[in-house]
Amino acid sequence: MLPWKRVLRPLAALLLTAAAVTVPATTAQAAAPSAGWNDYSCKPSAAHPRPVVLVHGTLGNSVDNWLGLAPYLKVRGYCVFSLDYGQLEGVPFFHGLGPVEKSAGQLKDFVDKVLAATGAAETDVVGHSQGGMMPRYYLRFLGGAAKVNALVGIAPSNHGTTLSGFTSLLPYFPGAADLLAKNTPALADQVAGSDFLKRLNAGGDTVPGVRYTVIATKYDEVVTPWRSQYLSGPDVRNVLLQDLCPVDLSEHVAIGLFDRIAFHEVANALDPGRARPTTCASAFD
Repeated sequence: MLPWKRVLRPLAALLLTAAAVTVPATTAQAAAPSAGWNDYSCKPSAAHPRPVVLVHGTLGNSVDNWLGLAPYLKVRGYCVFSLDYGQLEGVPFFHGLGPVEKSAGQLKDFVDKVLAATGAAETDVVGHSQGGMMPRYYLRFLGGAAKVNALVGIAPSNHGTTLSGFTSLLPYFPGAADLLAKNTPALADQVAGSDFLKRLNAGGDTVPGVRYTVIATKYDEVVTPWRSQYLSGPDVRNVLLQDLCPVDLSEHVAIGLFDRIAFHEVANALDPGRARPTTCASAFD
């Protein structure tokens, strides 16, 4: 007898990936900031009264990271904005490499700019990878809790990463950790057990007044172990993508770039009052 589960699972995953790529193709093509998002004349509607700020991940930027999710949210009536942060001198396009603490200050300034332009009292923040973790520093230490209603982390590095165990090898290479911290501070900050993460997570994962959602995939090969992405505390919802759609094979990059099942769950997190069940069919929604 053929092992049908092994045959059908990759086939279903292929179909879902095809849907993720083809369904939003027309909107993604027009997804440059000048074509809808980062539009500072956008005024939030009664249905979606808070602008959404998208925070890219390490080595990402304000455009490429969001060619899928930004138009997805925009067509659903949200005012959508994205920023570049963590830039290193002489390194174009690939951002999110500077000290996470400094990047949180850049997010603070950007949120203030968005709120001033839109007239909204609060924003919702959606981040991928480092972009799902870094805003927590803003919330805890820079006054962000008063200006953010919800934080949605897509594969966030909330408790750092072991990179599948590779970071445990750093002590065996004298000077490697110092070199990492000097040249790419954000990478050093995201190593599990770093001083930055100890400070961020001391006293609990959350702050009062903010709703938290974490969307993870068990196939994540970057933020490992994947369960370290989860948060503990009040007003927290931790979601495993494969609990919503068992045949979704998205890993760390795909879940943030084009996985419409994950996007559907982001939309639910932003508007829980109108949430609809997320299933494999959400790839075609």
